Amino acid sequence: MKTFVLGGGCFWCLDAVYQKTRGVESVVSGYTGGHDPEPDYYSVCSGTTGHAEVVAVTFDEEVIPAEVVLDMFFALHDPTTLNRQGYDVGTQYRSSMFYETDEEKILFEEAIERNQALWPHPIVTEVSRLPRFHVAEEFHQNYYAKHPEQGYCQVIINPKLAKARKYYSAWLNA
Repeated sequence: MKTFVLGGGCFWCLDAVYQKTRGVESVVSGYTGGHDPEPDYYSVCSGTTGHAEVVAVTFDEEVIPAEVVLDMFFALHDPTTLNRQGYDVGTQYRSSMFYETDEEKILFEEAIERNQALWPHPIVTEVSRLPRFHVAEEFHQNYYAKHPEQGYCQVIINPKLAKARKYYSAWLNA
């Protein structure tokens, strides 16, 4: 198993798609990249902790290649906007990739290079060593599956799921 820690705006969006991806064993929403030793949702949303909303995606490379997991990441958010994803604004929503090994760092850098051709503006995704990963509150885990009727899910997440189905249907369970 391999785990990537990725931030692409609100963690609910990435969680919703990766939960439906073949070969993904778990998706855990959390916070990382900041200075607050005990972040919670409200402190992270304030923008004062330095943390980003992220997901830790654990997957089986024998089922889904690491490159596909990373290419999906770049398709599911706009990696060219600094500290912003749609209406979500602040450093907590930055496009980010957190590596634990030099091999992961290289994979992340190669994914940025590979995906740059798909975007008209430069990719600004932060690539940093993973500091401590803080698991988000239970309320945020698997949020879309628990609240598909919620307004944010309908307006923001459903279009991302539709895009994933369009480009990555071979990798999705549903």
